[in-house]
Amino acid sequence: MSEDVTIELERALILRDQGALLVDARTPAEFAEATIPGAINVPIFSDEERAEVGTLYKQQGKQVARRLGVRLVSPKLPGLIEQVEAAWQQGRGPVVVFCWRGGMRSRALTAFLNLAGIPARQLQGGHKRFRSLVCDFFEQGQWGRLLVLRGMTGVGKTRLLKQLAGDGYPVIDLEGLAGHRGSAFGALGLPPQPTQKRFEAALWDELRKVPPGCYALAEGESRHIGRLLLPPRIYAALQTEKSLWINASLDYRIRVILEDYPALDELRAAFVAPITALKPRLGGEAVARMLALLGEGRWEELVRELMVLYYDPLYDHTRPARRIEIDIEPEPEGIARLKAAIAELLAAAAQ
Repeated sequence: MSEDVTIELERALILRDQGALLVDARTPAEFAEATIPGAINVPIFSDEERAEVGTLYKQQGKQVARRLGVRLVSPKLPGLIEQVEAAWQQGRGPVVVFCWRGGMRSRALTAFLNLAGIPARQLQGGHKRFRSLVCDFFEQGQWGRLLVLRGMTGVGKTRLLKQLAGDGYPVIDLEGLAGHRGSAFGALGLPPQPTQKRFEAALWDELRKVPPGCYALAEGESRHIGRLLLPPRIYAALQTEKSLWINASLDYRIRVILEDYPALDELRAAFVAPITALKPRLGGEAVARMLALLGEGRWEELVRELMVLYYDPLYDHTRPARRIEIDIEPEPEGIARLKAAIAELLAAAAQ
């Protein structure tokens, strides 16, 4: 392939930000594990076909494996080109195609797209190069300040961040990126979490919008969000600033929890296992009482029990010494107090 149809990662990411289409030519399983955010999957091989070609390569050599690859791909070419064409917006620059290391799969699809009149470039180094960039960023990259909202369970930190984002504040929704609400019941009613690599790629994509000298708001998290792990330097960054501590009454917090789990009756069976898992901490009598409330659909009473017996004792120690306390009730005044506290933190750093 000639030099003019390859592209370096840094240039490809600039084009992506400008609306260019990125095409991941790897198998569906590889794509599900990790990709460049925003890319679509147009697999040259299925998972089974890739395994077959790889086995043949080991047993009979490169030439025989390549011939098999040609036979497998040839009937698919019109469909692959149509799939890319349907997603491509003409005028947004060339299509950028990548595979794992910038090898045969992306080279072949790039060549056929260009033959079909769709300008395409092959990403040098493939997804492996992108993954290296993400890892390097979390190990030694720089970003701006992370101002952190904290508070007892149910104060509505996520909904506050969404409201602030709607008002133009820079926000990184860590739980949204992780696909988890960050508690023992945080996965209920949500799709499966992304893989660790997908989570890190999405987090990189958000953090790079917060260069040194800027800031973003985030929610205070433990090292784990569900089964995903925050990169160590990100977790450390969440501990650096004075916290914005949100106060709310128990009744308010119960209402927020009930609103955050809208399809409670449909999820009833899914609550049994996490409630039962609390037995070592709360004892059999308390868990039996909670399961009875669950079975009768007495949601408000159940949430109150969980807050008083489990969440509040568990998380009360997370109240940081360095904090600005904000009473969020009533909400309009509470939001104004929160915005004033954000301005106070920003002004203090500017002095």
